[in-house]
Amino acid sequence: MANVGSKRLVVGAHYGLKDWIAQRITAVVMLVYTLILFIGLLIAPAPMQYTDWVGLFNWTLLGFPLGKTLSLVAIGSLAYHAWIGVRDIWMDYVKPTGIRLTLQVLTIIWLIISVVYAAQILWGI
Repeated sequence: MANVGSKRLVVGAHYGLKDWIAQRITAVVMLVYTLILFIGLLIAPAPMQYTDWVGLFNWTLLGFPLGKTLSLVAIGSLAYHAWIGVRDIWMDYVKPTGIRLTLQVLTIIWLIISVVYAAQILWGI
């Protein structure tokens, strides 16, 4: 009975609730961004040209690049949302620790490179 009570040894990673909440928040961010983008597409001219697409992401508010910033926040939310899901897949289905750690590191590197590349594209238009 030594393991019963407040000093009981609890195993696990202890981040289930935090990541569950984070996935819900990132999902809401992506939903709001999608709705804003959809409204922008609805009010855009019918046959969209390249300049119309650029204008969709280049809108500003008091000189602040709000369109690009919102896009980057949505991309960051997508990357974090994906990280939580893929990390859970690696933890649940890849049992050898070395392989799992390698896959997790490669996933993190790929997601960071993707966000940086997306930022370069956004700020390049």
